[in-house]
Amino acid sequence: MIISASRRTDIPAFYTPWFMNRIKAGFLLTRNPFNALQIKRVSLCPKEVEAIVFWTRNAEKLIQYLPELDSKEFKYYFQYTITGYPRILEKSVPNQYQAIDTFCQLSERIGSRRVIWRYDPILVSNLVDINEHKQLFSQIATSLKGKTKRVVISFADFYKKTERNLNKVKDLQYRDLISDNKTLLDLAKYMVDIAQTNQMEIQSCAEAIELANIGIEHGKCIDDKLLKEVFDLPLDSKKDKYQRKECGCVKSVDIGQYNTCSHGCSYCYANSNGNIVIKNKQLHDPNSPFLVGGTEDIDMELLKPGKRYLE
Repeated sequence: MIISASRRTDIPAFYTPWFMNRIKAGFLLTRNPFNALQIKRVSLCPKEVEAIVFWTRNAEKLIQYLPELDSKEFKYYFQYTITGYPRILEKSVPNQYQAIDTFCQLSERIGSRRVIWRYDPILVSNLVDINEHKQLFSQIATSLKGKTKRVVISFADFYKKTERNLNKVKDLQYRDLISDNKTLLDLAKYMVDIAQTNQMEIQSCAEAIELANIGIEHGKCIDDKLLKEVFDLPLDSKKDKYQRKECGCVKSVDIGQYNTCSHGCSYCYANSNGNIVIKNKQLHDPNSPFLVGGTEDIDMELLKPGKRYLE
């Protein structure tokens, strides 16, 4: 079993104490995001966890606990997002220079192959136009040279809730780059050149568009090949059927919950409403098996080893 921590929220940035408490307890509980009555018990015993993939914008709080994870022989790597967008789009993320510094500390601690830089999503707007994207990508790539072997890019997806949140940003004018193939290719080719200059391979994330002819392969964020190369883990390489059609990730269990990330990114698909995020944060208990809420309404049998589901 591979643990994804998490596509739905930034566990290292906001929930490290909870996560480490669950590591000590050896399990956690999650609710199906589409059916809160469906509860799953997820083992965190080292013998049952093949690997952990962390998704974050700020690993500072988790770094101090990595020796504890290492002592238990957990295998893990990081998907680490740094974009450098203005505050009006990313209200509470570390600034670009803080993020780069923490990224470099993490890389020096665990190695450049285990920290993957994400320039994601690429949102083109009047606040960050194509030239600004080129400048940001080049600056960050140069700062991370030697600290990572891979950069992952994706283009912003405009779900209804994403558009609703973007439309709340005063005077923001944005556009879908996928509909402008000439401009997209110009930016993509520039990124390939910059990545190569800084000794990084470049991959796309969950994109239908084919860019292999200019040097961008379809990537896997939950990557069986990487886990094999770094940890010599023989894994089932079947695609995760619960992810989008374009996603290449292999199967994992996500332990996060939507509407719990406090970074405040206006383009985020994982938050539908800022007020819900505040409410969920208030319901968070670092000692609970759940990321949000307690165990008052569940069958206590789920707290016993060997139990898996309550439906």
